[in-house]
Amino acid sequence: MPKLTLSVDGDVIERAKRYAQERGTSVSRLVQIFLDGVAAPTPGKEDLSPITRRLYGALRGSRASKKDYLDYLARKYR
Repeated sequence: MPKLTLSVDGDVIERAKRYAQERGTSVSRLVQIFLDGVAAPTPGKEDLSPITRRLYGALRGSRASKKDYLDYLARKYR
């Protein structure tokens, strides 16, 4: 497995070591999981579940805003 050298603040390293130890893993494994998550390819429509695929793009062109949605939730849970 290739190696990677990083420069990280000492306090961050100590916190990461404690975090990893509490979870029974290594800092290297935590970094690998993180990098794998951020570097993973963005899923395409074909990678979605069947239900999500059917809904894909359903709101495209909609004039609904975030405020509209928040107003709806406020009314719903009044």
